[in-house]
Amino acid sequence: MVDFGLRLLSCATLRLARPLHALLLVSGRFDDVFLSTKLLNLYSRLGDLPSAALTFRHAPTKSVITWNSMIACYVHHGLLPDALACFHRLLLTSSACPDGFTFPVTIKACWDLEWGKRIHSLAFRFGFVWNVFVSASVVHMYSRLGSIDDARKAFEEMPYKDQGSWNAMLSGLCQNGKAAEAAEVFEEMMIRGLPMNKVTVSSILPVCAPLDSLLLGAAIHVYCIKHGLDSDLFVSNAFIDMYAKTGRLEEAQKVFDGMTDMDLVTWNSIISGYEQAGEFSTALKLFDGMKESGVRPDRLTLVTLASAVAQCGDDRTGRTVHGYILRRGWDSRGIVVGNAIVDMYGKLSKAEAARKVFDRMLVRDVISWNTLITSYSQNGLANEAIEIYESMQSREGIAPIQGTLASVLPACAHVGALQQGMKIHGRAVRTGLQSDVFVATCLIDMYAKCGRLEEATHLFEQVPRRHTGPWNAIIAGLGVHGHGQRAVSLFSEMQEEGVKPDQVTFVSLLSACSHAGLVDLGRRCFEQMQTVHGLSPCLKHYACMVDMLGRAGRLDAAYELIATMPVKPDSGVWGALLGACRIHGNVELGKLASSHLFEIDAENVGYYVLLSNMYAKAGEWDGVDEVRALARHRRLQKTPGWSSVEVNKKVNVFFTGGQSHPRYEEIQGELRALLAKMKSIGYVPDYSFVLQDVEEDEKEHILSSHSERIAIAFGIMSTSPGTPICIYKNLRVCGDCHNATKFISKITEREIVVRDSNRFHLFKDGECSCGDYW
Repeated sequence: MVDFGLRLLSCATLRLARPLHALLLVSGRFDDVFLSTKLLNLYSRLGDLPSAALTFRHAPTKSVITWNSMIACYVHHGLLPDALACFHRLLLTSSACPDGFTFPVTIKACWDLEWGKRIHSLAFRFGFVWNVFVSASVVHMYSRLGSIDDARKAFEEMPYKDQGSWNAMLSGLCQNGKAAEAAEVFEEMMIRGLPMNKVTVSSILPVCAPLDSLLLGAAIHVYCIKHGLDSDLFVSNAFIDMYAKTGRLEEAQKVFDGMTDMDLVTWNSIISGYEQAGEFSTALKLFDGMKESGVRPDRLTLVTLASAVAQCGDDRTGRTVHGYILRRGWDSRGIVVGNAIVDMYGKLSKAEAARKVFDRMLVRDVISWNTLITSYSQNGLANEAIEIYESMQSREGIAPIQGTLASVLPACAHVGALQQGMKIHGRAVRTGLQSDVFVATCLIDMYAKCGRLEEATHLFEQVPRRHTGPWNAIIAGLGVHGHGQRAVSLFSEMQEEGVKPDQVTFVSLLSACSHAGLVDLGRRCFEQMQTVHGLSPCLKHYACMVDMLGRAGRLDAAYELIATMPVKPDSGVWGALLGACRIHGNVELGKLASSHLFEIDAENVGYYVLLSNMYAKAGEWDGVDEVRALARHRRLQKTPGWSSVEVNKKVNVFFTGGQSHPRYEEIQGELRALLAKMKSIGYVPDYSFVLQDVEEDEKEHILSSHSERIAIAFGIMSTSPGTPICIYKNLRVCGDCHNATKFISKITEREIVVRDSNRFHLFKDGECSCGDYW
């Protein structure tokens, strides 16, 4: 006689299941409720939902176990409405009554709070409130649906609580971000003398990081060692995650090294821990170890790895990661993975590669769009970032969120797209996002960088100021406009309001002092940062100090500061010294600074241009040829100078020497007319800013072809008399153009605002707000 019960239990394929089903029918044993239920469970386990439903429908006798199995089958396959409909038919049509196993599985099918409360009420009416299994499921359900108060109430009303009930409450509180309450429940559990099991440990450990309670985590670890729980894979993974998130990577590594068995979660936890701690190279090495161990990475592994690759700038490994993802089709089908790869390429300065990945994605969410906007914005492609922002709404109908506005506003600031920035501000007001600290900070920064310091200040006074972001933005804005004293006064006000300054605050403050020539005041701020506020200077602070001293002509003091730095100077520090040497014509010290720069950041063409310009200004043409030859040998191309001006809500971009604009001839005519008027009132071209060995008449043409002159001429032609003109330039404005713009402002009786790579210049009545100090 065939043992159908044993055969149904051991069956592993559909190919064997169907003949077994036929044999049951032929033998007449299908009428056995026990066997028909086992057959239903077999089909469910093998993923054949239609056959499971058919078996259920044709079963001549259905016990409550049969109904429970069918409900569980629907839940297992994600058909939650069908599961609830099946439960409803049980109540209406069957002689069987729900039991203590019916409600837990039905509760899993509740996809919203209304259904959850309805099933909870039925469980209460059927008297299952005394069933600890049912009550624990109710706690789980409310926690899963985010109604933690209902979960807590259900837990408190339980007549009897076993370990599973306590674990359910702990897990629910942790999942809903109630770390402090979870710790209180855990403490009560310990007071009652209930032992911990591996579920308890994995439920409570996640609260250690948000509560910054390494002591709690360590105490649980000691308990686990004493009671032999530490060898459990589930528990060890939880400890790796806890130690990593509380900043104790060495302890996480010890747990990892002591493990005999490691699964995917183990590797993901340790790799993620190192990535979050900024130890990207170690994360990449661990990934190699993961592959060698035979554990296959999943989507989460690759997302973490993409972030690590982006942060350490490893282009080669980035392509390897992307290739791995492509082979599995994860980039087009998985939103999270696709977003991570777009972000990775953006941070690797490969905006076009980021766009290609974005275009391949079959499904995109608002985070996908935000990531691409950020990729363009951070790589200097501000116009493209703004275009993507517009397409996101017009083509896809996706409404911007906080992250969208915080991504696109820096792009508006970069090219001076004031009208577009104001339009985004309007959306922020309508959607209530203006009060968001990140959006508000970006808006203040945008207005300041678009030359509207009054609007930036007014907005700063309106937004919440409990965080450092808005303060840092307005202090930086005052700095680039040359208002160093106001920036320092605002810094004092910031402290009076109880807002603690951070590293970024002092970068903004020192930069403001540098632009205003407040050397002694800047030095005092630098000292107070360390002695009063307990902040250690980072490389950006040293770069600000070198820039401050260098601009003021104290080149020896700047070099002495570099020589005594406790950390190795980076390109920002040496670059500040080289820039100061160019301003003051110190060729020898400039050569020293450039020699360090060519070692540290050999691919940055800007340093070659600075040194070449320094040689040219000193008339050392052999030095110019030598530097240019070195740049050519390294296949470096000079960054073209461009300036933009917004006219009639359109940003017009002009390149130095460019002739492609449709109104080129008109612009040249305007430039010639301006030059004649300027010369008539005393303007003399300064040919020392022509960094080429050419004839005198050619030098005058070169100066007139600078991008800022072309943009100013176009602005004058395209706007009514007296209209202020705002120009945005990607490089530092040259001394002759600075002088010429003062004459143009006097001739045209206009305010002309020029924002270059260093600061703002407001030209009015033949004078500049910088006082010729920039």
